[in-house]
Amino acid sequence: MKLLKSIDVARIAVKMAMSTREEEEILKNKYWKQGVKVAAVDYGGEYVNSISKIIERAVVAAKREGIIEDTHAAEGAVAGAAHEAAIQVMNKAMGLNVGGKIGIAYADEHLCVCVFFAVGMLNLNEVAIGLGHRSLK
Repeated sequence: MKLLKSIDVARIAVKMAMSTREEEEILKNKYWKQGVKVAAVDYGGEYVNSISKIIERAVVAAKREGIIEDTHAAEGAVAGAAHEAAIQVMNKAMGLNVGGKIGIAYADEHLCVCVFFAVGMLNLNEVAIGLGHRSLK
């Protein structure tokens, strides 16, 4: 099995965040067989009040799916990458609602978290994507 680069793991996190629930299960099986640990979790709410909840959801999903161990360093890596991803959509999302999915991928020493959200109110939506990366051994 070849070593993956950060850009490879980032692509997988983006695919997980953009997947439907049906695709999510297929992708999970595919990537786990390739040695890439992945997870995805839905999220929705008012953006500003949600940043900490987005981070928490990412950490909980990563632990639940066995992507990370229950250590301070691993939880911090997921939290940092999730925070980075959430902050990247701030200009579009400030004061509005977001809804979509958080995708997580981890292989070799690369951990990526992607947020893929519809941003807006009622049926007036924009789309935003954010991606964070951390190194974790």
